[in-house]
Amino acid sequence: MMISDSTRAEFDKEVAKYPAEQRQSAVMACLTIVQRDQGYVSPDAEKAVAEYLGMAPIAVHEVTTFYNMYNQQPVGRFKLNVCTNLPCQLRDGATALHHLEQRLGIRMGETTPDGLFTLQQSECLGACADSPVMLVNDRTMCSFMSNEKLDQLVDGLKGSQ
Repeated sequence: MMISDSTRAEFDKEVAKYPAEQRQSAVMACLTIVQRDQGYVSPDAEKAVAEYLGMAPIAVHEVTTFYNMYNQQPVGRFKLNVCTNLPCQLRDGATALHHLEQRLGIRMGETTPDGLFTLQQSECLGACADSPVMLVNDRTMCSFMSNEKLDQLVDGLKGSQ
């Protein structure tokens, strides 16, 4: 992957926030920029970020794989992350996940054939009292997700295109 001049300029702005000897601290920001531009972070993009920041490629890969906000392959327009940690599981998290799998006709980790939805699991989202919870496109938290609320969410997202 070649880094475009505009992407390099964005990287430069992020790196400028840190002392020169700590430029690697901008790794998450740089990965976020790549994902925004390409929809996911490819292995080639990881290598380009590593080279730009003066990091070992494996160190960038470790960041990409540690945080589930970074997509390592193309995903649907709407990425649905369902919390599968124990508190949510004890409060119908498994039911919510199963309902979405049935409703969308896909299993966890898959994308619908129309490219609209990708269903993923998520670690704790920090809203255990509101479970089951999920995150839409890594930005919008949804709480108390009953089957009815899940259906409303899916219908609303489909209608928003």
